[in-house]
Amino acid sequence: MRVIVNLDVPELAPAIDFYTAALGLQLSRLLDDDVAELSGASATLYLLRHSAGSHPVRSLPLQRDYSRHWTPVHLDFVVDDLAAATQRALNAGARQESGCVDWRGSKCISFADPFGHGFCLIEFAGATYSGS
Repeated sequence: MRVIVNLDVPELAPAIDFYTAALGLQLSRLLDDDVAELSGASATLYLLRHSAGSHPVRSLPLQRDYSRHWTPVHLDFVVDDLAAATQRALNAGARQESGCVDWRGSKCISFADPFGHGFCLIEFAGATYSGS
């Protein structure tokens, strides 16, 4: 099985700029004018252009909203140097939402991207949460 990540964004160009600058991802290709494929992480990230107010699920009365929102599903990016990665994300336009949290051999800081999606930067002392 392979995992890919799809993120809805209102416009591709600013989203490409953010994710390449904030996380060091690379634009692999554009698929027409509504999908960008980014590489450089363990999963391929696809930015999907959908306008605010559009309906993501036809059977539910939902509309896309790119103000800050919360969902129990979010992205965590594992980094080697949390301080350097934090500065890079902030310089690219991320909003820091927490201080550094130490938990089970990790250090984590929470952020929001300019499109309302939450994400975390995590530095492990070892290979995983357990520290080994």
